Amino acid sequence: MIESDLKSTCIALLRRALESVVPASGLEVQLERPKQRSHGDYACNLALQLAKPLGRTPRDIAAMLVAALPPSESLERVDIAGPGFINLTVSRAARRAVVERVRAQGQAYGTRARSTPERVQIEFVSANPTGPLHVGHGRGAAYGESLANVLSAVGYDVSREYYVNDAGRQMDILALSTWLRYLEATSSSPASADPLPFPPNAYQGDYVREMAADLMRSHGERFARMRTDVEAGTPAAEFDAEGRLDALIANAKRLLGADYAVVHTHALTTQLADCRDDLTGFGVEFDRWYSEKSLFDSGAVARAVAQLEQGGHLYRADGALWFRSTAFGDEKDRVVQRDNGAFTYFASDIAYHLDKFERGFDRVIDVWGADHHGYIPRVSGALRACGVDADRLTIALVQFAVLYRDGEKLPMSTRAGQFVTLRALRTEVGNDAARFFYVLRKSDQHLDFDLDLARSRSNENPVYYIQYAHARICSVFEQWRAEVPPAGISAGDALPGAIDLSALDNAHELALIDRLDAWPETLELAASDLSVHGIAFYLKDLAGDFHSYYNAEKVLVDDEKTRLARLALLDATRIVLASALRLLGVDAPTRM
Repeated sequence: MIESDLKSTCIALLRRALESVVPASGLEVQLERPKQRSHGDYACNLALQLAKPLGRTPRDIAAMLVAALPPSESLERVDIAGPGFINLTVSRAARRAVVERVRAQGQAYGTRARSTPERVQIEFVSANPTGPLHVGHGRGAAYGESLANVLSAVGYDVSREYYVNDAGRQMDILALSTWLRYLEATSSSPASADPLPFPPNAYQGDYVREMAADLMRSHGERFARMRTDVEAGTPAAEFDAEGRLDALIANAKRLLGADYAVVHTHALTTQLADCRDDLTGFGVEFDRWYSEKSLFDSGAVARAVAQLEQGGHLYRADGALWFRSTAFGDEKDRVVQRDNGAFTYFASDIAYHLDKFERGFDRVIDVWGADHHGYIPRVSGALRACGVDADRLTIALVQFAVLYRDGEKLPMSTRAGQFVTLRALRTEVGNDAARFFYVLRKSDQHLDFDLDLARSRSNENPVYYIQYAHARICSVFEQWRAEVPPAGISAGDALPGAIDLSALDNAHELALIDRLDAWPETLELAASDLSVHGIAFYLKDLAGDFHSYYNAEKVLVDDEKTRLARLALLDATRIVLASALRLLGVDAPTRM
């Protein structure tokens, strides 16, 4: 775990003192921020932990540890407080050194490289390609992409993957929906004169009509069929809506024959292309788009089921093949092969996850909608049954995002065609606001997305507030460069590398430096906890510290030493602002 530079220094000093007083104690030195800043920067409870083993009072042990602390210019003061806490106050010189480190390391500040990077696969979005991506998918996209960026920043070898559900019933429903809309448009088919009632549980959106129109333009009336044939043997929708839908799909496959694949492929490729384009515009790119159908075509699903059966984890009942999921903590057993011989979606999911580990990933992270939480025990159980360490699989749940405009909740229903698309959201509020608002809350918490706030140019809008901090710093540098600074620095030159920072001494400056110092630990915590919202919170705090400083102190003062020191502090702040925003996929504008 990476701590801040200042915290790491304090831990190292206390560790040396501990080794001197109690060699090989095995205790880990831990520091916390005191509730009151007057009590110092960090508090340590080592003395309280050692009291019982050593048979001494905590305050006596604390005194021994303090006496054993090696001399260091990094500490301004060390106090013993309460029952035996050791409070440490970091020196101003050590604080100022943070500014130097940030400026020297630039965008690499807070990041780290690993000699042997762990291979991590993140699968996210993976929406059925049955229609345009909606705002719910957008939250998973923003979270998954930001998480991938964060893990890469701390040294993991990250692969982004989209699992294309191109082999299931939902794609058949989309193909049927497209064909039925196509039949409505055919001039020579009796279906156009007396059209079929369009199933209410089919896909209703205008995008389906557009795909049907594309079919007509490309193929004419090649796919036209008689209404009586299309409806043959289908139950009435009011008695069995889903049964009617399945019967219509079966009739479409029978009547179209080989042409059914043409309609199905057209619907799939059209929606998948739209999805790719939308995600690319949102700043989300995948290393691989993995086809579910390929698992069936390669025999991977059949092999996965056979492996479970050989291990004694399957049984047959009511003609179907069941996985003993309850043996691995699930609430009930699960079907992997139906009585008609067809494999279930769960079976292909098992095969897909086995394939992930067979490809050599050390760790797999699935980003799922929160409504899929029930799948966790069955998938992890199937992996364990196949001899895979299920602890290498992590499921990150993402709750739904609810949009509000003028205080009113907007409707969401994919099949009914009543939803706000991700593309429409991006058009309305912009990519930056969408990406940031999506990660403002922990991923498994509900998110209320206020469109009016996201569009506003006010300090209440966190995106505007943070981006304005970056632009404000850039404006100060433009103003400085427009002048002719003394000491031989001509207008337009960059800030000197070596700057005397001793003028950075007031409370606002030290608070801003402390916030910069916290960035490495914030980034590491976001990676270890898969909690990218922590970076959004950090950015709000960093922008707040900067704005407070800027409003309280003039940067371009007459005194050159003070002016350059403050510019260096702003330069470091700008670097961290840009780095953190980049990880969230948000722009760092130079002007606003």
